[in-house]
Amino acid sequence: MTQNSAAKFDATRAGEYAQQSRVALAGYDACHELSACMLSAALGEGKPARILVVGAGGTAGEIITSATLEPHWSFVAVDPSQPMLDLARMNIIRAGIADRVDTINGALSDLDPARLFDAAIMIGVLHHLPGDKEKHDTLAGIAMRLKPEAPLVVAGNYRAYASEPLLMAAWANRWRMNGAGQEEVQAKMNKILQGAEPPQSEEAVFNLLSKAGFQEPLRFFTSLFWGAWLTRRV
Repeated sequence: MTQNSAAKFDATRAGEYAQQSRVALAGYDACHELSACMLSAALGEGKPARILVVGAGGTAGEIITSATLEPHWSFVAVDPSQPMLDLARMNIIRAGIADRVDTINGALSDLDPARLFDAAIMIGVLHHLPGDKEKHDTLAGIAMRLKPEAPLVVAGNYRAYASEPLLMAAWANRWRMNGAGQEEVQAKMNKILQGAEPPQSEEAVFNLLSKAGFQEPLRFFTSLFWGAWLTRRV
């Protein structure tokens, strides 16, 4: 994620992120837990590993669940949004794993590509990257920093929102179910339509990963527009 795509994640959004994200993604915690389980299955249970986490700001759910499952893993978490990274850092400290996590306020390109990682996680980032070029460049930057055959978990929204009116209506009902009034629901739907640019299909996700240097992915979680996949660097 670049500074431009991170600008929307200011202090106000960081403050409401934990609650809002769980409404927006039905199964938020399950996705993070399954991501940790899939990564552990790919790497092998109980083995030391150094994990790159891209766009790590917010709840730090992917880090906390992974660190709980695998006590020998360490993490480098990079995010260009300082407020979101501060929130993640607070949760990491509360979880008692701060000694296993290095947090970096900056871009993926700031990391030394000579220090290769055993695996990577990128959750909730891809659909916030504008255009295929920035999506490709971010995925290629991850591939460059992974060991050969190293796994990557990537998760985010895919499909053009306006192409699936039934899913959009169900998404609106998610907010209504959690107490939002009609005007608030409409405002949130408008924000969704204007505030992100997901890949147009699962095939588009696969093409982006292939061109960036990854193998064919395996989807292990889905929720309305959201998908989560595990792939490996070529």
